[in-house]
Amino acid sequence: MDWIKDILLYHEQSPLLFTQLYFWIFLTIVIAVYTGSYKVKSFRNIFLFAVSLFFYWKTGGLFLLLLVLTSLVDFANGIWIHKSGSRSKKIVFLSLSLLFNLGLLFYFKYAFFFIDALNQIFNLDIQKVNIASLFINNSLGTSFDITRIFLPVGISFYTFQSLSYVFDVFKGKLQPVKNFFDYGFFVTFFPQLVAGPIVRASQFIPQIYKEYEVSKEDFNRAVFLILNGLFKKMVISDYISINFVDRVFDNPVSFTGFENLMAVYGYGIQIYCDFSGYTDVAIGVALFLGFRLPLNFNSPYKAENISDFWKRWHISLTSWFRDYIFLPIAFKVSSKLSKNKYAGLKTDFIIYFVAGMITFVLTGFWHGAAWRFIIWGLLHGILLVGHRFWTINVRTRRKKTLFAHFVSVFLTFNLVSFAWIFFRVQSMQAFHEMMHQFFTNFGWNVLFDMIISYKAVFLIILFAYIVHWLPSSFKEKYRLWFYERPQWVKVIIALIVVFICYQAKSSDVQPFIYFQF
Repeated sequence: MDWIKDILLYHEQSPLLFTQLYFWIFLTIVIAVYTGSYKVKSFRNIFLFAVSLFFYWKTGGLFLLLLVLTSLVDFANGIWIHKSGSRSKKIVFLSLSLLFNLGLLFYFKYAFFFIDALNQIFNLDIQKVNIASLFINNSLGTSFDITRIFLPVGISFYTFQSLSYVFDVFKGKLQPVKNFFDYGFFVTFFPQLVAGPIVRASQFIPQIYKEYEVSKEDFNRAVFLILNGLFKKMVISDYISINFVDRVFDNPVSFTGFENLMAVYGYGIQIYCDFSGYTDVAIGVALFLGFRLPLNFNSPYKAENISDFWKRWHISLTSWFRDYIFLPIAFKVSSKLSKNKYAGLKTDFIIYFVAGMITFVLTGFWHGAAWRFIIWGLLHGILLVGHRFWTINVRTRRKKTLFAHFVSVFLTFNLVSFAWIFFRVQSMQAFHEMMHQFFTNFGWNVLFDMIISYKAVFLIILFAYIVHWLPSSFKEKYRLWFYERPQWVKVIIALIVVFICYQAKSSDVQPFIYFQF
């Protein structure tokens, strides 16, 4: 009985992660049942909906109720918007959906941040109380901590995913889903539920009603992506995080400027391997079940400029902000401007400046309730607007040389790396300490000794970047090589990768970085 309880009950210190053996046993059982039911689409969707709810229960506990409530509210609003005869009624139901979704997101993610900001700015002494926990304690006699608000796992992802459905129904781009179980399945689909990619309803819902189909190529791609994602996460990201990056960022003054600099570059590849590793596994698992999720990363550190970077990094979030924030603001601003220039600036640039800065401040804020995330978003907004100014007013159209391409990638990579410092440090004090070490205590005299001391970590960082920067054509060749191998060779490769991953696995649970967003 204790063993069964351990399987079924939620354990805060042991969430259900792709890197745990428990997940793969869970997935094996799911696929075994799925194999006998996938032909009956109605049962298939209800089964996967139930499985996804269980997955979230094991990952986020009682916050499962919020996920179900979000699904119910937006399912109902989608139907009401579609049935409304006038635009004003449609706006009312859209507003209800926005108020509910953003209200929950604001409360759980930003309420304490704004209370702290008000206290600091206006010298107030507003006490921070978790009203939800207080209400539950008074009603049920529980003893939840009322001084903290715990962030529901994946709330930023599933909120945006559900909102995209309501927006598209409102615009008439999508017919509403008639069956709640189908809609719930769309919102909760477990491979990408807690850390993306953010799947649009128009991309996923049509797949719900299609026959199950997984080609040999799909199967091979799924296996490759899963192995690739696990290797990225467990062998690269977790190793350099535990053995180097976390130590430096937690206490910058205890390390030289060189070590701080290498930690910045290390974090760049750590967060990429962590997040894209999750995405690879999510896409692979979804493919096994017959569903295709969108590409979320495309070698972002190959970007030639900051605009190119955001076309390659977290693509599903970038496109969401572009379609639902940037473009509506840009259209609104453009409707207010009638001249070609204002104060010597072209109208196109002014539109881009306003929409771009608002969008990227919100992008930073989406990632976390802290000033450092806002600064990170602001920096990217400034870089993006600066690049736009350059392309409109300065750059001449010339054929780009290999050297010019190298310089562009080098500058973009280092600007992105600098911005990552704000994303990773725990406080602005830590940022100042890191900058102080860069410029006053770089450690030139012990440079060789440090390289030898951290040789394993530095070799893994170097290896990861080299693989990242390999030409896409070369990567495609070794993917095809894997696809074309006999099944027994793939099994051996899979066993070797799994063995390496579990040899590199730390004893402590290492959650994916984007679980906190």
